[in-house]
Amino acid sequence: MADQREVSIVRRPGRTLSAEDGLGALLTAYHLRTEAEKGQPVADADALPDRYRAEISDPRTAFADDVVLVARSGSAAVGCLVVTAADGQLEIKRLWTDPAFRGRGVASGLLGAAIAHAAESGAGAVRLSVWKWRTGAIALYERFGFAVTESWDERDQLVCMERAL
Repeated sequence: MADQREVSIVRRPGRTLSAEDGLGALLTAYHLRTEAEKGQPVADADALPDRYRAEISDPRTAFADDVVLVARSGSAAVGCLVVTAADGQLEIKRLWTDPAFRGRGVASGLLGAAIAHAAESGAGAVRLSVWKWRTGAIALYERFGFAVTESWDERDQLVCMERAL
């Protein structure tokens, strides 16, 4: 059995993903929590909006043009993050850590790997958006050098952040 404190980050092109790699379960938890936090809780993944169900059921297609980082502890997927190209820039999406693994540096490891990938790809900056009530995530992003910037997304309560590389 693997030591539960050891977590590795695996970088995979989206087109190589498999529904069996644990990513679907992480994305399900992420989307269910997000909908609940927005005041629109749903009972299960079947009640999520179509675009989220598509990510969960077929991540290979949903993230075909993206890079997906998966944090693993032994054979278990315990965290994820997606780096996508949006409007000519690299954007971080779907950062999620299994609650049982929080406080162990999983999110920091994923974020550091995403920043390294963005720098390797030649990007001048990387951006992300986060709901304003996710203060822990905002603090993490600020520790990694992200700063609030002008919004590119007009959804209420969404904070847009950017980090130069």
